[in-house]
Amino acid sequence: MQVTETQNEGLKRGYSITITAAELDAKVNEKLAEAAPGIEMKGFRKGKVPMALLKKQYGPRVLGEAMQESVDGAMSKHFEESGDRPAMQPDVKMTNEAWKEGDDVEVAMTYEALPAIPDVDYSKIKLEKLVVKAETAAIDEALASLAENAQNFVDRKKTSKAKDGDQVVIDFLGKVDGEAFEGGAAEDFPLVLGSGQFIPGFEEQLVGVKAGDEKAVEVTFPEEYGNAGLAGKAAVFDVTVKAVKEPKAAEIDDELAKKFGAEDLEALKAQITERLEAEYAGASRSVMKRGLLDALDKAVSFELPPSLVEAEAGQIAHTLWHEENPDVQGHDHDTIEPTDEHKKLAERRVRLGLLLAEVGQKAEVEVSDAEMTQAVMNQARQYPGQERQFFEFVQQNPQMRQQIQAPLFEDKVVDHMFEQVKTTEKEISKDDLQKAVEALEDDV
Repeated sequence: MQVTETQNEGLKRGYSITITAAELDAKVNEKLAEAAPGIEMKGFRKGKVPMALLKKQYGPRVLGEAMQESVDGAMSKHFEESGDRPAMQPDVKMTNEAWKEGDDVEVAMTYEALPAIPDVDYSKIKLEKLVVKAETAAIDEALASLAENAQNFVDRKKTSKAKDGDQVVIDFLGKVDGEAFEGGAAEDFPLVLGSGQFIPGFEEQLVGVKAGDEKAVEVTFPEEYGNAGLAGKAAVFDVTVKAVKEPKAAEIDDELAKKFGAEDLEALKAQITERLEAEYAGASRSVMKRGLLDALDKAVSFELPPSLVEAEAGQIAHTLWHEENPDVQGHDHDTIEPTDEHKKLAERRVRLGLLLAEVGQKAEVEVSDAEMTQAVMNQARQYPGQERQFFEFVQQNPQMRQQIQAPLFEDKVVDHMFEQVKTTEKEISKDDLQKAVEALEDDV
């Protein structure tokens, strides 16, 4: 086997690989010898078929496998000896297209090598960690929201008319073409007006009713209604209003706390404080991460593989185009040409991606099976009732597993780098933190 360099310009590499006919023949003989003990042929005992017959019978089939393995082996040996890491899958082409059995195999291999990544001088990076304490006003606001969610309904005066948001207690009987239908009747049913619990048009007609009123509610079932026998049909519901109740927020006291699993009000406040400060810490981490990436982008410079930049710029342009054209669901549109701004952003992403990958590898950062499982579970919750199918899809889809694993790995590398840089804490208000987070959306 002979490997000859044909290109070495920047990160671009080219090689001519020649596998001699003798090497290829030896590989075929080796594979046939491995398989021989299990081969049977008429007139010969199992494992005793002469090599010449094996070669005649199975040689052409084995030759293709031997050729592929020889090329793969030559590439692996090259990368092991050269230390090169290809940025993308190498382009491999057979150059002697008129090849026939008995000829040498000539292959051209081209690729872009990943650049050498310089070490990060952490002493030059200084970050500010924003700290926000849960203020009394924020805690009170959260308590008020909990009290509203735990609201009760109390009777209005008998002459009071029902408003949107009120609860009406009703008996009703539904009819289509004068005939009652299954599931169309109930007694003492509590219905919150505006909740959307009933079909469109039903609740709106009960706004303004009083306790003791009787009303005929005329509606039409939607065309896509679940019951095909009712879909699209007009119906009349005879409704008797038995009570009209107004919402009343629960009292903010120990009883409210117990409804949410806390021992008392003070314990509930402590839980809210912990939750709020965890949210603030998450937002603060996002701001500090951006600060770290900005500092790294300025501090570290190296040549970038053009193919990676082009691919990333194309993906950015494509994604942003779909965000601007949400009505276009498919991808059968014209090619989206990346702008200079897209290319600049792509260069930053590729540079930082390669840098973080290098730092993570040197620091032996790994995503554990438990962390991966938890991440998959978190995403599976977005598909209620289909969690098992989502798990199976992820297990069978390497690309999906990589998409889930990549941000986990990045966050662990970022945490590792946070430990290396100098960090100072700065206490700010919730509003200032919100402004800092919003600023992230305006930047690259």
